[in-house]
Amino acid sequence: MKGTRAALRYAKAVLNLAKEKGFAKEVNDDMILIQSTIEENHDLEIMLKSPVIKSGPKQAVLTNIFEKKVNGITMGLINLLIENKRLSILNLVAKEYVVIYDFLKGIEVAEITSAVPLTTELETEILKKIKESVGKEISMNNVIDPSIIGGFVLRIGDKLYDSSVSSRLKHLLSQFEDNQYISKI
Repeated sequence: MKGTRAALRYAKAVLNLAKEKGFAKEVNDDMILIQSTIEENHDLEIMLKSPVIKSGPKQAVLTNIFEKKVNGITMGLINLLIENKRLSILNLVAKEYVVIYDFLKGIEVAEITSAVPLTTELETEILKKIKESVGKEISMNNVIDPSIIGGFVLRIGDKLYDSSVSSRLKHLLSQFEDNQYISKI
């Protein structure tokens, strides 16, 4: 992915500064806010990546959105990215920061894909079960993918648990295709 290495460098630098100043957790919360804001606002994402829109308007929009909500270190990052003409990787920097922060804190990230958003109660119950199973602190992301029809797909690190309806249907179809008796009918 274009800009990933640069995003990682910025994320590491910001994390080091935030740890030094004692604001690593606050900046992590800011990065989660930035990430969700950009991902939920497609127009904002397009504006940040647009080479046609000048830095001034981009800075004005980001200042308007985040200035009163985020730490000074986070605003410093945004201003540095503007100055270096790298604002298009802001979302990637935020993602990388969260990944590094979670790793340093020993937090395992679980990604659960479901056809519909999870209720708060169900999310809490799943988190509890995963913590018991893994024995670590867990951070969970819920990804919505209607193509799985129902059930869920859970990814924790390099482990994948697929109990989606679409997966079960594919498995059933392959069993029918492999069955010699059906082909004779």
